[in-house]
Amino acid sequence: MAVDQPVEGEPFVTTDGTIHETPAEHKVFPPFDATTYASQLLWFAITFVLLYYLMAKVAIPRIGGILEGRRDRIAADLDQAERLKGESEDAEAAYEKALAEARGRASSIADTAREGAKSKAEAQRVEVEASLAGKLADAESRIAEIKNQALAEVGTIAGEAADAVVNSLIDANVSAEEVKEAVADVIAARNANA
Repeated sequence: MAVDQPVEGEPFVTTDGTIHETPAEHKVFPPFDATTYASQLLWFAITFVLLYYLMAKVAIPRIGGILEGRRDRIAADLDQAERLKGESEDAEAAYEKALAEARGRASSIADTAREGAKSKAEAQRVEVEASLAGKLADAESRIAEIKNQALAEVGTIAGEAADAVVNSLIDANVSAEEVKEAVADVIAARNANA
């Protein structure tokens, strides 16, 4: 059997008449090689069953557990958020109530302080008025005393002046008793007119 040198990519024929392919055509992508279809399908079925079993027994339950855990955690977080929201609303209501009570107390304290200051000012005013009334009474009594003293001395001074005037005008001696009576008559008439 004599074999010619085959050219790559072309079929060649041997001397006994069989057709052979060149080595380049033997390089077929294994999944597309028809001679290996049966083993490929067998390994595909085995791999599919194993992967299906692993997914069904291991991966999916784990994923389900994770999802359930997340769902539970989210529900717990939502419950806690709702509880905290309720607590914050209660705290806000308590704050508003305490603020209203504090404002009421502040108002009552201010009213009490205002009334206390008013009563204290009234008491001081009454005290000052009483003091002033006392001082006024003292002053009036002193003025009356000074006035009476002055009027008493006026009579004496008027008598001396009248005696001096009478002596200088008519050159007569008048007794002090007569001058006193005349001055007393004039003062009585004046007080009667006033």
